[in-house]
Amino acid sequence: MGSNSFYQGPQKAPNRSFMKAMGLSDYDLSKPLVGVGVAWNEMGPCNIHALGLGNKIKEGIRSVDATPRMFATPVLIDGIAMGNEGMRYSLPSREIIANTVELTIKGHGYDAFVGVSGCDKTSPGIMMAMARLNLPSIIMYGGSTLPGMYNAEKIAIGDVFEAVGNYEAGNMSLQELKMMEDVAIPTAGSCGGLYTANTMAFLTEALGLALPGSAAPPAVDGGKAMFAFKTGKQISRLIENDLKPRDILTFEAFENAITVLMSSGGSTNGVLHLMAIAHEANINITLDDFERIGNKTPEIVNMKPGGKYTMAELYEVGGVPLVMKKLLEHGLLHQDIITVTGKSVKENLNKIIMPKIQNDIVYNTEAPISTTGGLKILRGNLSPEGSVFKISATKVKKHTGRARVFDSEEEAFEAVSGMKINKGDVVVIRYEGPKGGPGMREMLAVTSALVGQGLDSDVALITDGRFSGATRGIMVGHVSPEACAGGPIAIVREGDKITVDGEKGTLDIGLSADEIQERLQKWKPPSDKYVSGYLAQYARLVGSAAQGAVLM
Repeated sequence: MGSNSFYQGPQKAPNRSFMKAMGLSDYDLSKPLVGVGVAWNEMGPCNIHALGLGNKIKEGIRSVDATPRMFATPVLIDGIAMGNEGMRYSLPSREIIANTVELTIKGHGYDAFVGVSGCDKTSPGIMMAMARLNLPSIIMYGGSTLPGMYNAEKIAIGDVFEAVGNYEAGNMSLQELKMMEDVAIPTAGSCGGLYTANTMAFLTEALGLALPGSAAPPAVDGGKAMFAFKTGKQISRLIENDLKPRDILTFEAFENAITVLMSSGGSTNGVLHLMAIAHEANINITLDDFERIGNKTPEIVNMKPGGKYTMAELYEVGGVPLVMKKLLEHGLLHQDIITVTGKSVKENLNKIIMPKIQNDIVYNTEAPISTTGGLKILRGNLSPEGSVFKISATKVKKHTGRARVFDSEEEAFEAVSGMKINKGDVVVIRYEGPKGGPGMREMLAVTSALVGQGLDSDVALITDGRFSGATRGIMVGHVSPEACAGGPIAIVREGDKITVDGEKGTLDIGLSADEIQERLQKWKPPSDKYVSGYLAQYARLVGSAAQGAVLM
């Protein structure tokens, strides 16, 4: 065991003294030491309960004769940072979470790792660390909140963001907005729709890094505590069999995860995060893989924001395993690859009993919501390296209009709030990419305001920034190269003609190649927004969104 080099032998007496000061015995130190990394803070409901789940995991670890040691990782609550300066730190927090796990596990000589995730960046950050460390590891998602109830309808936090736009358009009173605000998040847990947190929860199972069925139980459901105990127990089998993340994270595992992402109509952030996890596992996946798989994968999950239901309701009909079994039976998943259970995907799903009554939460693959996946990769003279269009979040597949150009999210939001955006426009928000932001903020405040004003089918938005999983409408993000790196989005001018074509997979500006090149030659990069601190460091190191926005 790796911990022996830290804690065994006469020379390690001082090291053992620190451990014994906390009540550990020589017997405790002779067993495998398992780090339990819990994404936790008191800043939001997403992870407020996670320490309790960590303690249940510790019980499971102790039950199989191993020694658990719990620690916390950072959490940035995206819903609170949204529309603020704090959102610049959201995507960069993913790297901090991965680094925190690495330094804690390696710095203390732990033999294995269990991670408890929750809000958006915690799942990818933990899985990146698992792939990087390549020690016996397992992850469990902390669970989502229950749906809120407003006017006898189930709602999620995305509905509140859109309600702000309704209020600004005069379609909702301040009292009605307040009533919705008060009931949207009734329990602990991450946002209830198929936003980024729940999208990544899907992918913990799809990649084979979490116990089947562990993602969908709500945070307050007894099933979540049960899975926490089982997750803790399972780490002993991973240690015994020396089954490590890179044994699981094959190219085929990532193809399975992309298939599940496409079938669910999940968050565009899933593209960034899968590429980042693959980078840590030394697996090469590209935007072309997402497009290739998306073209043959039916969308079958009817969840908010593009659909009707929440994660809690998916749990009631079978959770992520139900989705995966339908895909498996349709021949869309690699069935023989290994998972943290020690069994194959097929063996795991053989145990899943299909519901006898058909529901409209998970459609059959033969009669899907759409015959292709929920995300579309767009390329063209405005995004030569690629961009991402959540086609499942709109009925409009093609839009052409005049550019309305803004150099920051704040400028765009001011224009939208001031009712200065008209039907047919294409809102362009640039200098919000990984380097240019820095931090690649999500544009949820802007997109929700457009939806609230009833413009979601009549106005397109393109950006080198990101979108929340709660975003819907004709929204294209991750435009690469970003403006700060001299991408063509940097030279768009007010009134230019832009076409978004989700059917052809193109994003173009109505300019000749010579005109684009002439404008680019005159373009000058902006000065750095930050010259010190983490964001300045991040801007110097981060790569393109087209490769996952990982640190180089």
